[in-house]
Amino acid sequence: MNAKRIFAGVAVVIILSVAIVYLLIDRWCQTPYGRLDPRVAVYLKLTGAGNESPNGKAFSIQESRKRLEKSAASVSGSPVEMASVSDMKATHEGLTVPVRVYRPVKQGTLPVVVFYHGGGWVQGSPDSHDGLCRILAKKSGAFVVSVDYRLAPEHVFPAAVNDAYAALNWVSTQGKQLDIDTTKVAVAGDSAGGTLAAVVCLMARDRKGPIVVFQALIYPGVDTTNLNTESYKMFAKGFMLDKSNVERFIGMYLPNAKNRTNPYASPMLAKSHVGLPPALVITAGFDVLRDEGEAYAKKLKDAGVPTRAIRYPGLIHGFVSAPRLLPQARQATDEIAEALRSAFSSKQ
Repeated sequence: MNAKRIFAGVAVVIILSVAIVYLLIDRWCQTPYGRLDPRVAVYLKLTGAGNESPNGKAFSIQESRKRLEKSAASVSGSPVEMASVSDMKATHEGLTVPVRVYRPVKQGTLPVVVFYHGGGWVQGSPDSHDGLCRILAKKSGAFVVSVDYRLAPEHVFPAAVNDAYAALNWVSTQGKQLDIDTTKVAVAGDSAGGTLAAVVCLMARDRKGPIVVFQALIYPGVDTTNLNTESYKMFAKGFMLDKSNVERFIGMYLPNAKNRTNPYASPMLAKSHVGLPPALVITAGFDVLRDEGEAYAKKLKDAGVPTRAIRYPGLIHGFVSAPRLLPQARQATDEIAEALRSAFSSKQ
């Protein structure tokens, strides 16, 4: 009898605890702008990322870089095995840019994706985005070349842009050396890296090469002159990437405000978007960069560029790099890989 009472008591406690946790998480999910994904809500609350992200002003540049590397590793999951991963040097017209080359299979001539990491042009590296690059290589069946471009504030605009374009040009000459199909070159990037991916497409069009067959832009920042969109107003604070962080990054990357209207800094402001590669633009529902990313997708469509835009509701900036935490990250990389495979097949 006593055992039954104890068991019943424990069961009641467990049920009540579960109910309390459920109600608490449900409360965390509720915002004035809609409902956060429960996993995101818990992550923001328990890690404090919603109040002071790894990009926050409280940290020095070096410390913020270290914290980004650490946080990226915590949510990226176990590394996907590659046939080979090699650190190399990309050289073009006097520039030497470190790159990391991922080959998903041992044999065969493969298409290639030139990848630019995020981090506000101030932080991030091939290490911070190693997991994402491995996943993209595996799912797309393509080489991925991750570009270790120079960072601000040590190197301001246009250093990162020049490195990004130099790496793209180098890749276009490496057919025999890397066993890649240089008629099937795509670009991809997240956040500031998405900006660079969009920019090199403009540069390649303006400078008559190299040919880029596709651009995958993951929550890109495309207009450094306008931080007053609705998404900036709604998500200015508390959703990982704060408006103040973006202002700080832009100030370090583009200290000369006149450069912010340059289309190679703000691709939204290009006079024309005609003739750019087909695009996939991915945005997050609770991200300050959401509206400009979607506006850029519309700009491309209006210019006759085949473009698909996908918004992932309830999610925050950086979600694609968090497959350990979010199933939507796996869904997003599936979408990107499918789009890449389709683009590469159309060139056959």
